Amino acid sequence: MNKELVVSTGEDFVQIAMLEDGRLMELHQENVDLNFAVGDMYLGKVKKLAPSLNAAFVDIGYSKDAFLHYHDLGPHVKSLKTYTQLVSSGKFKSPNLKSFRKEEMIKKDGTIDQVLSAGDSIVIQITKEPIHTKGPRITSEISIAGRFLILTPFSDKVSVSQKIKSKAEKDRLVALVESIKPEGFGIIIRTVAEGKKVAELHADLNYLMNKWQVVFKNIQKKVVPMKLLNEMDRASAILRDNFNEDFVKITVDDDDLAEDMTEYLNIIAPGKSGIIKVSTDGEVPLFERMGIERQIKFSFGKNVTIPQSKGAYLVIEHTEALHVIDVNSGNISRSSNNQEESALAVNKIAASEVARQLRLRDMGGIIVVDFIDMTNNENKKALYEHLRTEMQKDRAKHKILPPSKFGLIQITRQRVRPELNIITTEENPNALNEEVEAPILLIEKMEQILRNIIETKGKKANDISLHVHPFVAAYLTKGIPSIRQKWYIKFKKWIKIVPRDSYKYLQFNFLNKNNTLFNESN
Repeated sequence: MNKELVVSTGEDFVQIAMLEDGRLMELHQENVDLNFAVGDMYLGKVKKLAPSLNAAFVDIGYSKDAFLHYHDLGPHVKSLKTYTQLVSSGKFKSPNLKSFRKEEMIKKDGTIDQVLSAGDSIVIQITKEPIHTKGPRITSEISIAGRFLILTPFSDKVSVSQKIKSKAEKDRLVALVESIKPEGFGIIIRTVAEGKKVAELHADLNYLMNKWQVVFKNIQKKVVPMKLLNEMDRASAILRDNFNEDFVKITVDDDDLAEDMTEYLNIIAPGKSGIIKVSTDGEVPLFERMGIERQIKFSFGKNVTIPQSKGAYLVIEHTEALHVIDVNSGNISRSSNNQEESALAVNKIAASEVARQLRLRDMGGIIVVDFIDMTNNENKKALYEHLRTEMQKDRAKHKILPPSKFGLIQITRQRVRPELNIITTEENPNALNEEVEAPILLIEKMEQILRNIIETKGKKANDISLHVHPFVAAYLTKGIPSIRQKWYIKFKKWIKIVPRDSYKYLQFNFLNKNNTLFNESN
């Protein structure tokens, strides 16, 4: 499987697409000025306790206070509190925890008022971004993730990912990490550390200790609330968590971001930075040049066609309580001899698409999938196992229940960011609640604007290009004479037509040779 990362930047956002064999599997959108992202570390102040919830509300600078439950405090929260107080007061002047005297661990079944009081300063980390009207969800069980290791301050424990099955390899990794681990810190060994040498692990550990030093220096500033540590940009985080030999290309349209990613890739995979390519040429945005915008439009929306299924499709509905996905059979054979066999085949293809949709849209909570009815229990089991296999590619925590007696499969999936919702329908300006089918009336408006440009700009009205939806572009250039040819005869100007996948049906722009707007509508 060949994986590819495509990163496109705008004025205030970054879009990241992860492709597998050319097919869009994950899509991330991140605001450049986004605060309160998962993994960010803050120094906050406890605003109030909520004993009935066994939780506290913490001011970290967001419009709504962050929510901290007792179970998210972590066993070493008292040590973290004491360390924070000593560092901010200047009584402890080292990020090294070797000489730090730890406090006792808190009880698993304790209450929030035994640990925190209103007005306390506390170091926290965001585990769930603000969603809708809710503030961030946070934890005081601090961890700093690297490529191979995760650093956990105030813990001495070394643990290994359960996905590493070999006991001999686990023992080898634990022995190596124990030999380099600084006192006062715990280490979690990630799955990708399997087979790595001590030098690679040590380099990753040094990288994490440098981050902890940044946290230490920011605590010394004694500003509350304050961001102590930024989680890395989303593109680099994807590389950190996903990069392997399957990645064959990374395409970026921004020189600075490409430089940052090259620097990070040199840390986690020396010698692999050559796969990063900068593509800033062309008047059409990167996602459109690479066909990603077209895939987005095909992949989002209520109805999603399932490739290679002879017309089967998904209907995805969203409610307040859950998501419902219905698998429709399309042109599946209805003969009694092969209906069960065909149903299983289509259901397996649909299960793969369901797994992809959950990753692509980052759907969370409860998802109920209604597959095509099957009567054979072995087939039901085969479908369940196939879905579990497909969902193993999903890094989000999830649980899949076996088919119910009604043939429904229920999935719970953790969501730490707002669900990605891209609107693919296009409104008709002449009628409410209707979709546009043919924007024929647009031509007259285009011609009027074109006439105004030529009349007002005079000789400057050269190298005019018209950016439009692909369907409209085809309409403008078809036939003899085409509408474009008629414009040439009328205005003595040849208009370059540029199809834009991201444009709505009625959207168009006239651009000059510098790709700046002559005029803009819609």
